[in-house]
Amino acid sequence: MRTISKLALTVLALQLGGAAIAWGAESRDMPPLDTRGMTPFFEPATAGPKAPDDQGFLQRWLLLEPITKPNTSNTGFTGAYVRDALAISGFPGGTAAQPKAGATVQVGGESLRWHALDAKLFDVKLFSFAQGLNKPVYGVIFWAETVVDSPREIRNVRLAVGSNSASMWWVNGKEAAGLFGDRRMVMDDVVSAPITLKKGRNVVRGAVINGPGFSDFCVRFIDENGQPVRDITTRLD
Repeated sequence: MRTISKLALTVLALQLGGAAIAWGAESRDMPPLDTRGMTPFFEPATAGPKAPDDQGFLQRWLLLEPITKPNTSNTGFTGAYVRDALAISGFPGGTAAQPKAGATVQVGGESLRWHALDAKLFDVKLFSFAQGLNKPVYGVIFWAETVVDSPREIRNVRLAVGSNSASMWWVNGKEAAGLFGDRRMVMDDVVSAPITLKKGRNVVRGAVINGPGFSDFCVRFIDENGQPVRDITTRLD
C-alpha cells in the first residue's frame, strides 16, 4: 500500500476544508468566496504598516480581480503590445483613483473588486488569487497597487521586478520598469533606472498580463549597492 506524505494530506485538507476567512477589509455585501486555493499563499491584510520580508520584497498589495484579455500565446507580448495593453491611462477607475479594499470598478462591462492581501511568500501568486475567487486564470490582466512609506528621502534606489508573464510598473505615476515577451518570474529580472523615494508616501502600481500558464510577480527596492531596502513599510491607504 502506498503511503501518503504529510504534504499530500495537508494539500488534501486544504482542498476539502472550507476556510472561513475574512479576506481583507471587504464590504459586508460581498458574496461568499471560495478562498481555499488562496490560503497557502495569502492572508488578509491587517491594519497598520507592514515591513518588507527579510530580502526586501513587498508583500502587502491591493489586487484587482482579473480583467479578461484573451491571448492564446505569450509570444506576442512585444514592448509595443504590452505598453498598449497595460497603459497607465487604462488604470481601472482612472489614474487619479485611490483603490480601496472592497471597492468595485467597471471594466469592459464587468464589475471587479479590489482585495487587500498579504502574500505569505516573496512572490505574489496571481494565478492562485484568481483561482481562489473562481475567476479566469488564463488570458487575463491583473492590476496591483501598494503604498510605500519611507522614513526619509532615499536617492538612487532601483525598483527590481520579476513577473510571469509580461508587466509594467510605475512609481509615483512615472514608468519605472517594463518586462516584455514570454517570460518566467525571476527575482530582480528587470531593474529600473535610479529613482528617488520621497519621504512619506510613495505609490507603486503594476499590471501583469498573461495568456496560458501561471501568473505571479515579485517586487522590491534595492539601493545603489544592490542591497535590499528594508527600512520602509507598506500600507494600503
